[in-house]
Amino acid sequence: MYVKKTLLGISGKKEVFLYTLDNKKGLKAEIINYGGIIKRLEYKDIDVVLGFDNFNDYLDNYGYFGAIIGRNSNRIEDSRFTIDSTEYKLNANDKNNNLHGGILSFDKKIWDVKILNSNEPAITLFGISYDNEEGFPGTVKVNVTYTLTSYNSLKISYHAISDKDTVINLTNHSYFNLNGHNSGDVYSHKLWLNSLFYTPNSKECLPYGEILSVKDTPFDFTKEKELNLSIKSQDKQISMFGGLDHNFALFGRGYRKCAALTGDITGIKMNMYTDRPAVQVYTANHIKTDRVYKDKSRYKVHGGICLETQAFPNNLKFSHFPYSVIKKGEVYETKTEYKFI
Repeated sequence: MYVKKTLLGISGKKEVFLYTLDNKKGLKAEIINYGGIIKRLEYKDIDVVLGFDNFNDYLDNYGYFGAIIGRNSNRIEDSRFTIDSTEYKLNANDKNNNLHGGILSFDKKIWDVKILNSNEPAITLFGISYDNEEGFPGTVKVNVTYTLTSYNSLKISYHAISDKDTVINLTNHSYFNLNGHNSGDVYSHKLWLNSLFYTPNSKECLPYGEILSVKDTPFDFTKEKELNLSIKSQDKQISMFGGLDHNFALFGRGYRKCAALTGDITGIKMNMYTDRPAVQVYTANHIKTDRVYKDKSRYKVHGGICLETQAFPNNLKFSHFPYSVIKKGEVYETKTEYKFI
């Protein structure tokens, strides 16, 4: 077990720390307790996640690079929802919609951290989201555990409990490039998804209720294929967003393999596992190319891919979508794992 704690900076008079986890078998991670951000994730000395060197750049983390997302991942239409006949109005931060929990959500929190005494390097982040924070009901206690396993996977375990019925739908927003974070675009990366259906979006990137088959469309990743075959297609759903930014319904239930991504240059393969009903595939369509990133790099549009395990976006509006409301006192538990080969 190896975990190192280093002072990184100050935010709002609070100390921010960098935690370095190393399983001594080829996998190393750097995690910041500000936003629970995965700053670096190295497999065989290749850093496979996008991000910044300078902590101050994470204070303006426009793309949510590596962060914990909550209370709700993705968008809530018109920033409002109803639970038991009570309507809740949220802070809007994406036009009229609430995106990734709002303005000061989990990606902006300074989390308390405990280094776990285990055979595998692991830390648990603890946070509280108070009643009416960003408009959400209930005080929610949250903990997120990052573990580097002996078999070269990063496992993220989420746990939450609320004192009122509320929305909980947590994920991580890392951008992956398995050729190395600064190696260019991901067009030649190969992707496989355990998905037969996807949800098309409105112009505001919100599912509008339809669930469509991926068969004979650019959304079909049931057989491994290069991402450029989808990103560069003329499909209106894809061209409207400049690439993929879509929810894929995952086949089966329980903890199962949901995705596989392979870098064409390094040959690094990442197998993903989750117990969530869906995954959002986002191909970094809005990367700011004028910013300076890690190792003094300039990233390209489509320079990474996010695979955000989640409930269906906009599920509070459509009864046939898997629901993201938990009851008072109900324990929310979920996990997602990224295994490197």
